Amino acid sequence: MDSACAGAGNQLLHVDIHIDEHEPQRGILDLLSRLRPHWKAQDIQMKTFTEGITNQLIGCYVGSLQEPGCVLVRLYGRKTELYVNRDREVEMFQVFHAHGCGPQIYCSFQNGICYEFVRGTVLDDDLLQQPSIYRLIAAEMGRIHSIQPKCGLSAEPLLWTKMSHFLTLVQSSINSSPSEQRCTKSSAALLEVPSFETLSAEMESLKRHLSQTDSPTVLCHNDLLTKNIIYNQKEGMVKFIDYEYADYNYQAFDIGNHFNEFAGVNDVNYSLYPSRELQRDWLTAYLESYKHSAGREVTVTEAEVTQLYIQVCKFSLASNFFWGLWAILQSRFSSIDFDFQRYATARLNFYFEKKEEYFGLTMN
Repeated sequence: MDSACAGAGNQLLHVDIHIDEHEPQRGILDLLSRLRPHWKAQDIQMKTFTEGITNQLIGCYVGSLQEPGCVLVRLYGRKTELYVNRDREVEMFQVFHAHGCGPQIYCSFQNGICYEFVRGTVLDDDLLQQPSIYRLIAAEMGRIHSIQPKCGLSAEPLLWTKMSHFLTLVQSSINSSPSEQRCTKSSAALLEVPSFETLSAEMESLKRHLSQTDSPTVLCHNDLLTKNIIYNQKEGMVKFIDYEYADYNYQAFDIGNHFNEFAGVNDVNYSLYPSRELQRDWLTAYLESYKHSAGREVTVTEAEVTQLYIQVCKFSLASNFFWGLWAILQSRFSSIDFDFQRYATARLNFYFEKKEEYFGLTMN
């Protein structure tokens, strides 16, 4: 599976309709009449999933959600096209699916996509600490990280390009009129986050430090919070969903980003950040899977685990900074009822709190 080059699939079906985010049912039925023509409209049931803080997600089915053929309809959040490359997202969907690591994508429409429902349940935050579960997650990430780019193409890490783009958007949103922002509380909120100049200097400092950290560039999910992990207890497996940020990136970023997600989303609590012991066990399971999937000798040494642990600590800083910038943007543009301002503050505070400690880590 993994030695093959990661190619995208065929041209994706595009249905030229726009679904109203406030009253989506009619538009979704129109879409399903083309995707599932054998379904009778009166038999179709819809379930809205509330885990997402970027988009709306609606499951459509006849009978049961856990039966094959169910369709997920994702409506893109307001202004998300500013910071999500939708064409790249579709390409990543196709790559993950081609390698047996993700659901099939059925079609795109003007303001969203439809794809296969992955059977199982969204993982609970507390299960992240359970060895039998976190080893499954580590092994699945190892498999994905071993997928090679398209034949002959070199992969560049997405991190700095994406972060620079976020920073530019933060600067332009500061200069925009309040009417262009979601609500006027955003202007008051500007006082609660670091200035653009501070953020800009921090990004340069991060880039300087982390470019000296020898973390390989691999295919990454880049947004592995619990709502993006589906656990199928019956089959004893996990699958990762939602590829809005998936792309080639630093190996240690993807892992460090996942470790940050132990702290949760709605009430960020960094006391839940994984202990050093848990991280080392997680990283051992990850390295075994990564090496196995890449066709290498699977023996994992203590030194290898320590080296990856240090890289992950350092790149977890970049993850906090990245999502801090993202949340500042969301606080200004998103129509979703979520306290993005508080989230940005929590992420950036932890970044500043840990920066000196993590930058100082060495193998000695």
